[in-house]
Parts: sequence; structure tokens; C-alpha cells
Amino acid sequence: MSLRIGLADLDDPQVQALIAFHQRAMVEGSPPGLSFALDLSGLRRPDVTVWAAHRETRLAAIGALKQLDETSVEIKSMRTDPQFLRQGIAAAMLETIIAHARDLGLTRLSLETGTGPAFEPALALYRRRGFVNGPAFADYALTDFNQCLHLALA
Repeated sequence: MSLRIGLADLDDPQVQALIAFHQRAMVEGSPPGLSFALDLSGLRRPDVTVWAAHRETRLAAIGALKQLDETSVEIKSMRTDPQFLRQGIAAAMLETIIAHARDLGLTRLSLETGTGPAFEPALALYRRRGFVNGPAFADYALTDFNQCLHLALA
């Protein structure tokens, strides 16, 4: 089955369901006030680009990129549908996002995420791709739970 990644249709019920699932999982897996997953309205903002990965007609994953300033962007809402885990889809989505950021001439790609077993698979993916822990960015503050990772693009 081939994988197709393209811009997401935020009116698609499959996309909306995966966004809602992601947001619920992040709230449930984070201490109060430390989940920063964007909801559907946040993903509709003009400074956010959202992609969807499909296997045949089924939505397999979503990923988003939020423009922070003229040189940097933030990965938001990376989520693979549980039925499609461990198939390389998250890595393909990440490569799509990185390529887009490079095409825009940006120099830094960042993300904020949590700590603990639920976050380890994503952290392993980001670290394999070269992301390293670093300082807080945008409006984030580092805590015992959250962490910020960065990838230099230039």
C-alpha cells in the first residue's frame, strides 16, 4: 500500500477525528496546563500548515508546522493513527515537514513535547533525525515535564 502525503483538508471528518484524538491524548498524558496541542481552530490559523498522510483512502497520520518568525518554525500536532504505528509513516511525515521548512529557507525547526513513556517513541524519532534538546522558545517554559528540541536547517 502506497503512502500519499499532501496538505490536509481540515473539513475532512477523518482529519478532524485524528486531531481530536491527538488533543485528548496530549491532555490526558500531561500535567494540568502543560499540554499545548492545537485544536482544530488553532490548526486553521494562517500561520499553520497541516499535512495528512493517507494509505489508500484511510488517514494514517497528520503533522503541522507553525511559523514562528522569518527564520524558524515549530512542529505541531504530529500524530499517527494507532492502526498505522511502526510503519515509517511518522518518519515520512517528519521528512515532509523538514523539506518544506528547508524549501522556505528557514534555519531552525523546533518542537515542544513531554517526558515519559508515552512520549519516548516520538522523542526517539526526532533524535534519530538530529533534533537535540535545547532552550525554551516562543512562549514555552521548560518544566520537569516538558522539553524543547531543535534542528538546525542551515
